Amino acid sequence: MHISFSPMRRDDTLEVSKTGDVLTINGETLDLSALPDGATLPADAVSCEWITGPIERIDGEIHLTLILPHGANPSPEVAFPDPITVSTDGPITLPGGAS
Repeated sequence: MHISFSPMRRDDTLEVSKTGDVLTINGETLDLSALPDGATLPADAVSCEWITGPIERIDGEIHLTLILPHGANPSPEVAFPDPITVSTDGPITLPGGAS
């Protein structure tokens, strides 16, 4: 799973975990297993405020963008996060060290 980030000034927190093609985002489950290879799902097709931009499956791998909340003075790692590739199940460590 390839996850990009869109930093946003917000006071709430984000916790994400992965089990196969299922993401759990702040306790809500998002099952992406039915998304076929080469398909694109618009962000507004899922009821998740943390997804921004389309969700795609490219060569078998899911690609999506999550909002990355941060406080008033984020570190450069949080303000300008690199995308991550997640291949193992479990909690996902987000830029800035949050999981």
